[in-house]
Amino acid sequence: MARYADPGLVDWVESGGGPLVVVPAEVLDRWEGADGEGPESDYDRACAVVDRTGLLTVGPSHALVLGDEPSSTTFLPEHGVFVRWVAAESEAELLAGVEAVVKDGDENDDVVWEDGKVWEVPGPVVLFDSAWPGAEVEPDNHARVELTPGRYAVRAASARPNADTTFQLVQLVRLLPLP
Repeated sequence: MARYADPGLVDWVESGGGPLVVVPAEVLDRWEGADGEGPESDYDRACAVVDRTGLLTVGPSHALVLGDEPSSTTFLPEHGVFVRWVAAESEAELLAGVEAVVKDGDENDDVVWEDGKVWEVPGPVVLFDSAWPGAEVEPDNHARVELTPGRYAVRAASARPNADTTFQLVQLVRLLPLP
């Protein structure tokens, strides 16, 4: 895990160049990364996602692909949001920008949220580089995210709170259970 400050305010997950993926912990060992034996590896499927997010089948569950660009990414549980670092002078500056954007919510005219996917989550998930096999994630190359089982609306946005700071957000909004 990368640290951008000493000590870092949060832990960031890096990519070797491909997309990051968020896989439910209970099916983590089914994610084969670039090592798959079929005609198309899990990594190939993740790279084929052209939107900011995508859902891929992994066993009986789905993985959330964080597409677009391989930005350093962290999860802020207090906002239910993955933060993808595009540009900032410092980690503190970036996180302050996130706070401002998330605090304003849907009232911020500078941020346009793209809705679209509903992700059924069985519990905790793991964020890591999609090229890695899930069975081989190591302490320094992933982040475990504690999520309550349920359905989540996934929405994404880009934000530029000032001339030096740009980031992407992927927010998980918990949906009420179906009756």
